[in-house]
Amino acid sequence: MNELFQIYKIDADEAQRIQQSKNEVHQHDFEELIIGVAGRLEHFIDFKTKTYTAPFISFVTQGKNHRVKPLLINNRIEFWVIRFKSEFIPETTFQLYAHFHENATLGFASRYCFDRLTTLCQLMQQETLQPAIEYGVIKQLLSTIFTMIESERKRQFPDAQQQLKNQGTTFKNFLSILEENYRRPEGVNFYAEKLFMSARNLNLICQSILQQSVSEIIETRKLIEAKNLLLTTNKTISEIGFELGYQEKAYFTNVFKKKAGLTPSEFRNEIQKLISE
Repeated sequence: MNELFQIYKIDADEAQRIQQSKNEVHQHDFEELIIGVAGRLEHFIDFKTKTYTAPFISFVTQGKNHRVKPLLINNRIEFWVIRFKSEFIPETTFQLYAHFHENATLGFASRYCFDRLTTLCQLMQQETLQPAIEYGVIKQLLSTIFTMIESERKRQFPDAQQQLKNQGTTFKNFLSILEENYRRPEGVNFYAEKLFMSARNLNLICQSILQQSVSEIIETRKLIEAKNLLLTTNKTISEIGFELGYQEKAYFTNVFKKKAGLTPSEFRNEIQKLISE
């Protein structure tokens, strides 16, 4: 996906097209939120298949193997599909990984709570149809959707924090510390010491949950913020690199290109072209 953000609907015709396609297990290079208003979703994710009946939400983090099959009920289906790049809401993305790494889908018992989500989807879609799209408006609406989803999760599972396994709790604590310190030139040992554990054990936990080492997660968070700064500010490449703990512009450029496939300057130019189209 080249765009920062996409939103569209799946109706009966689109559902039948998906059912008739090859539809293999795949991965995304973007985040995806499915909001099921009507119909069913057969979802293969986390190496198991489950079927969910609307109303529900299902969030798929980038890099997860999954496959979706939309199913009609009484010849009707209506799904909102929202896709966005990690850098679109960088301050939220890693928290989403923590919230959804074990349970991608959440059912809604109250139509009132759920209907507010669909209203926000309509507002975002309307904004994408404007001659000059205000991405700041879409960003706020999307963040509000995830805030409302988390509120519903807490309402349904008030004791979830107590029920979390030690591994999940440690991972969430690591992400919280990372959010406060990713701009600093700190490595694995710094975070392990903050969590009163060995670097090896912290790496094992991160590999288990995100299939990435601690160093890879740190670099990924830095990359997300670098893209955000390239998108939203006029800071130079050197300034952005220094702000994220890289002392040399050349090293920052090499790390960025290795992960993103483009240099920081190339990425900024490509994004500006996309937004101005």
